[in-house]
Amino acid sequence: MKSATRSLFAALGFVSTAVFAQTVWDMPTPYPATNFHTENIQQFATDVATASGGKLKITVHPGGSLFKANEIKRAVQGGQAQIGEILLSGYSNEDPVFGADGVPFLATSFAESKKLWQAQKPVLEAKLAKQGIKLLYSIPWPPQGIFAKNPINAASDLKGVKWRAYSPQTSRIAELVGAQPVTIQAAELSQALATGAVGAFMTSGATGFDSKVWEQVKNFYDVQAWLPKNAVLASQKAFDALDKGAQEAVLKAAAAAEERGWKLSEDKTKFYLGELAKNGMNVASPSAALKADLAKVGETMVAEWAKAAGADGQAILNAYKK
Repeated sequence: MKSATRSLFAALGFVSTAVFAQTVWDMPTPYPATNFHTENIQQFATDVATASGGKLKITVHPGGSLFKANEIKRAVQGGQAQIGEILLSGYSNEDPVFGADGVPFLATSFAESKKLWQAQKPVLEAKLAKQGIKLLYSIPWPPQGIFAKNPINAASDLKGVKWRAYSPQTSRIAELVGAQPVTIQAAELSQALATGAVGAFMTSGATGFDSKVWEQVKNFYDVQAWLPKNAVLASQKAFDALDKGAQEAVLKAAAAAEERGWKLSEDKTKFYLGELAKNGMNVASPSAALKADLAKVGETMVAEWAKAAGADGQAILNAYKK
């Protein structure tokens, strides 16, 4: 009996040790649990737990519930969170290199976006490493297109039109095509359209679908202006504290998440455009004239970005154009 009791206590001690040996990482994300980026992250966390044999558990906190979107990078950098997700172009003011994928008409397809990412990644990794951050993976959003109440055959059709702006880039596009920029956040978009405060705007098919813009807008032009990307970042200190097996589990799961996420984004793009058409919108490719006009806008904005980004920006452009 005593022997059995000793065995039981020994077993309990082993379980207790195993539990305390588990490392838990908190992962703040900016988007709802139902967003495809967040769903992909949940799968990433599951893969890490499985591959590490339960040694590392990542607890995902979606919808800005732990840290708001603009606080996540600082939280990872400062050690308040071990890992997190950010929108890269949201940090363009910190360094233009973060906004390479937000330069309009530089990369206008998933293939081009991937090539741009391969050019941007080493420069970004070096910058983040100096801040004690390890870049794990990145995934694009669906491409940005133009929604308009009236048909648009050339940039001149946008002259004087009230154009919804939500970033320096979208305001600059308005300036270059002669539109009138009006700052409207996504949550206010439906009302702005209903009251006539906005006549045209640029965003992804995802936002158009979420906002049910077909109730006020009938035209969507698939110009694929840019594909903004999210990135998953980890604290280098937290990563270095893991044993080799757990580190390999994180890297392997990150590679799988990136591959899965790119495909998911492309599949979602087709779904969103299909839904816009199903709800009565005219979903079209841009005319040759509009495409040429937007290419000129792109040339100007690429040059402006390259000047702001300096040597790092030129290195990214050179690698991208090879």
